[in-house]
Amino acid sequence: MGRGKLRIYLGAAPGVGKTYAMLSEAHRRVERGTDCVVAFVEHHDRPRTEVMLHGLEEVGRRELEYRGTVFTEMDVDAVLARHPAVALVDELAHTNVPGSRNAKRYQDVEELLRAGIDVVSTVNIQHLESLGDVVESITGVRQRETVPDEMVRRADQIELVDMSPQALRRRMAHGNVYKPDKVDAALSHYFRPGNLTALRELALLWVADRVDEYLQQYRGEHNIRSTWQARERIVVGLTGGPEGRTLIRRAARMAAKGSGSEILAVYIARSDGLTAASPKELAVQRTLVEDLGGTFHHVIGDDIPSALLEFARGVNATQIVLGSSRRKSWQYIFGPGVGATVARESGPDLDAHIVTHEEAAKGRGLPVARGARLGRTRIISGWLAGVVAPVLLSLLLTALSDTLGLANDVLLFLFLTVLAALLGGLRPALASAAVGSLLLNFYFTPPRHTLTVQDPRNLVAIVIFFAVAVSVASVVDLAARRTHQAARLRAESEILSFLAGSVLRGETTLDALLERVRETFSMESVALLERTSDVDPWTCAGRVGPADRVERPEDADVDMPVGDHMALALSGRVLPAEDRRVLAAFAAQAAVVLDRQRLVGEAEQARELAEGNRIRTALLAAVSHDLRTPLAGIKAAVTSLRSDDVEWSEEDQAELLEGIEHGADRLDHLVGNLLDMSRLQTGTVTPLIREIDLDEVVPVALGGVPEDSVDLDIPESLPMVAVDPGLLERAVANIVENAVKYSPAGRRVHVAASALGDRVEVRVVDRGPGVPDDAKDRIFEPFQRYGDAPRGAGVGLGLAVARGFVEAMGGTLAAEDTPGGGLTMVLTLGAAPGFVPVRPELPARVTS
Repeated sequence: MGRGKLRIYLGAAPGVGKTYAMLSEAHRRVERGTDCVVAFVEHHDRPRTEVMLHGLEEVGRRELEYRGTVFTEMDVDAVLARHPAVALVDELAHTNVPGSRNAKRYQDVEELLRAGIDVVSTVNIQHLESLGDVVESITGVRQRETVPDEMVRRADQIELVDMSPQALRRRMAHGNVYKPDKVDAALSHYFRPGNLTALRELALLWVADRVDEYLQQYRGEHNIRSTWQARERIVVGLTGGPEGRTLIRRAARMAAKGSGSEILAVYIARSDGLTAASPKELAVQRTLVEDLGGTFHHVIGDDIPSALLEFARGVNATQIVLGSSRRKSWQYIFGPGVGATVARESGPDLDAHIVTHEEAAKGRGLPVARGARLGRTRIISGWLAGVVAPVLLSLLLTALSDTLGLANDVLLFLFLTVLAALLGGLRPALASAAVGSLLLNFYFTPPRHTLTVQDPRNLVAIVIFFAVAVSVASVVDLAARRTHQAARLRAESEILSFLAGSVLRGETTLDALLERVRETFSMESVALLERTSDVDPWTCAGRVGPADRVERPEDADVDMPVGDHMALALSGRVLPAEDRRVLAAFAAQAAVVLDRQRLVGEAEQARELAEGNRIRTALLAAVSHDLRTPLAGIKAAVTSLRSDDVEWSEEDQAELLEGIEHGADRLDHLVGNLLDMSRLQTGTVTPLIREIDLDEVVPVALGGVPEDSVDLDIPESLPMVAVDPGLLERAVANIVENAVKYSPAGRRVHVAASALGDRVEVRVVDRGPGVPDDAKDRIFEPFQRYGDAPRGAGVGLGLAVARGFVEAMGGTLAAEDTPGGGLTMVLTLGAAPGFVPVRPELPARVTS
């Protein structure tokens, strides 16, 4: 059975019509005879949406009880048993009630897809996980229900349900989205024109990126190499020199002139060894381009202009930004340069920009890495200068009837030998010396056109020419080798210095180090493999690059052992022997980084175990005394009531029963706090966030304290808060009970709430003994009781549980001093989505 197909209706905001469009599509499919059912659709009491459900088969929902409330969720088992061709599942980012089959609804959808059922779903742009920070900066609200971007990107079809902000606001004003009592608040807060415009732009850009992925796939499948200028893409060609920063900033300014433009910085490395750029400078340029919203790419290619143009056409780029050449004027005899070649061969569909900079025409200087190794073009040029050029020179001199004389002829041939040494190295130079000697003997020494030398002086001249030519060629080649060795050692020392410094400072993770290896040696992928013994299989401790799944070091192009049971495996090409020294240093550092990461993890596990042991010890102490005290009181009262020796009056019986009830309440409170702390420690607290008014929760939380012990002040004008009502009630109850416990007799605890920006504060003020500053954080730790709190006053979990619940809902709980003495607990919560903070009006002028 094949995998089902996923179709998603994406909207910029609630109310644009995603569910309506999904139901309309369902009716169209049913009319065509498709087996289509409603697995879960939420119409939110919108009449027009509810009408669209008529005529569609609905699968019954599953009822779940949580915290005394019954919720309904999609019944995945029922849908799988029904197995329709198409299932409608609304609100893809929804968080399921605890106890459901899966934690998130998109996981339910994944099960349906694996079962071969096509799914049609809906989601808003603000629920995409990668856009959480952006949406929060726009609306001031952090979305807690999110769906991974990859889940949406893998959809077979994505349809944008678009609507202008003005049209959506009119729809809301007519009561088609929210109930009339919520319309004004929504229009003035979350659904402001600016918010809706920004969210709409986010949705359009996200869908445009997805369309671009489809376009790239289509171009690849049809082998289309020409540029389609669907959007501006600017490729920045980097050499690793200091001018790269100027080019990146210039490209960013060009991209800023058009909406949706994209920057791609690319460095082309030769495939003959260590890259020719400074790793430090490339790292700086990578950070700069990523800070400006672009991407950095590392490409391998011996012909830099061709590789750059191939990359640009592969990403469908429209512009290329290059820097003016750093060559000096005389260096242009070796070729026109990368910039001129790219500009000439870019074609009409790709614009090339040559940007001037401070390093232009100052010379490239010595290469910092293996750039001195001769390429194929230079070797061919050397052989041409050493073998073909002497023949052409002989023909030219013969045509001129040799009017220059033998001495000048020797100098001309010697020049060609030196040129061959400069271009191609020692071998072309030696060949040039041998060919030149033969040509001088054959054409320019009598008797001519024979290899016989009649005059001994001519023989000496030819021998001296050959000796000088060989000597000059050797010296030139030796100088080139020494230059190459010096450049190589300089590159190695710079790489090792940068590597050692970053590792010692703790700045390098294993993935970052392996990525550095891949870029330094121009490899496709790098993996760190390990095993516990010689007979155990290899396992991958870290990998970067394409997942070619090298399972053993022997399968890689290059392997570098690190000890007996670890190896660094590189894929892409075979490294020369001289590169293995630097590779060995990288391998050793990779082992050190891996050990450090594991030690950090083990230390964290040890800390957690120590904390668990401390909590267990404290729990035993609490059970041994604090839980036994109310049990002893209950046992004594029950024993007294059952005693036949004493006849208790009705007042005495009532008093004993009241003592039993009080002891049972204390036990229930202590056991409840212990269970809550256990849930917090194991991370199983899952808040069900919804919008609610504080005056619906806080008064209920005061039921456990005497009525005359608390003053409550909650203004009706406060915005709603996005919380889990059950968790908030428990947190406020613990805070207030703690404040009442430590307040002097006759002094009430004051509970007040106020709005501050986009947050809501609840302050619980008591007039007790207070807490020193150095103990304000410790009182929130489990099993902590400050000062001389009497035994039996609790196990010290109330404030720890309260803080844990508040932080699980995205809020904060802190302690402050009460002016005049006492302690103030400040509980800060986030306002509901759409709340616009009211700024106080300041006077135009302040006088003193």
